[in-house]
Amino acid sequence: MSSLLETKIAARQHALREQGLLRQRKVLGVDHAINTNASTSSPRFVFEGRAYVNFSSNDYLGLSRVPELVEALHLGAQTYGVGSGASPLVTGYSDAHLALERELCALTGHEAALLFCSGFSANTALMKTLFDQHDIVVADKLVHASIIYGLQDSGAQLKRFLHNSLESAERLLARHHSSALITESVFSMDGDCAPISELSALCRQHHAWLVVDDAHGFAVLDGYKKAEAAKLIDVQVVTFGKALGCQGAAVLGSQALIDFLVSNAREYIYSTALSPANAALALAATQYSTAHPELQQKLLENIALFKQLCREANVPLLGSDTAIQPLIIGDARQTLQVAEELRAAGIWVGAIRPPTVPVGSARLRITLTAAHAAEDIATCVAQLAQVLSRVGVPLVTERQAADEHR
Repeated sequence: MSSLLETKIAARQHALREQGLLRQRKVLGVDHAINTNASTSSPRFVFEGRAYVNFSSNDYLGLSRVPELVEALHLGAQTYGVGSGASPLVTGYSDAHLALERELCALTGHEAALLFCSGFSANTALMKTLFDQHDIVVADKLVHASIIYGLQDSGAQLKRFLHNSLESAERLLARHHSSALITESVFSMDGDCAPISELSALCRQHHAWLVVDDAHGFAVLDGYKKAEAAKLIDVQVVTFGKALGCQGAAVLGSQALIDFLVSNAREYIYSTALSPANAALALAATQYSTAHPELQQKLLENIALFKQLCREANVPLLGSDTAIQPLIIGDARQTLQVAEELRAAGIWVGAIRPPTVPVGSARLRITLTAAHAAEDIATCVAQLAQVLSRVGVPLVTERQAADEHR
């Protein structure tokens, strides 16, 4: 006889499978036929003996394969070992961590930084530590789940404004005595950018902090870096697993904020620290991305090429100008079918389904990097148009897709 938990697990998994929402891991391997030192090689991996071109990676600048950064990780491990050995408040905080924090502050203009092992833990720790039941927090409707979960744990009242709507945000700020407004720089599912300067002005007017999850914008966007970010943003969360191609995250803000988090953030106090080797790697990646602006330019060129080819093929994008290019299909099962047919052609794209996105907005999430070769982008678009036509997904214009989504 099955236990109550076994019965619950089986029923839930069956329901998810029937709805096309079951999530399963796939074991990926390295494509050894590709010369990883060649800048002309698109990112690839092997799954079940077959190589695929990867259009699902957040490695926007292609830094995870740069030989200089591979050597930086090796040197970091030789110098510090492979782990930190303790929480930061015991013996896990080293000069490698301090050097990275100082570099991030020099780049953004913030007074202080605090390192975490992931962007999810940084966001949840910040939300549940900074806010409590006495706070009212205003947030964009599409902020990341880690922010929502952290705010729920904090007990704060959450008021959500219409996505990227200054008018909606201003109404909520005027109606409520809010402690902060929270947004993302680049939204991870839509690929569009928040109006940071305008939101900053609203927050100053209403005496609220502006908190920005900069996971998908850091080291990619030019609008507010090089010591400018702190002039607009009170708290900035950056991650190292996207454009920097490595691992970890940081909360950036005032010295008073960081001191407060050190004393009160349980995720920081009770977790083993990010390894010094990874901190040294993130420092090297930050410096490398700053010293090689041609990578950002190449990424912009690849984005422009992808969008141009999609326009010519009437493939319905949302109009994003960033590396994240969503194609909303709607039905979860049909979205999976399109992704699977693309895989049959050697193209791997993400199939994003509820609850990651709202019901009825399942989508392909195609991500571009500076490492993609032009011919692979062209192949991706050609195969995408063929599969959409074969499956019966309507081919519409970017404007129609964007209007329908809004």
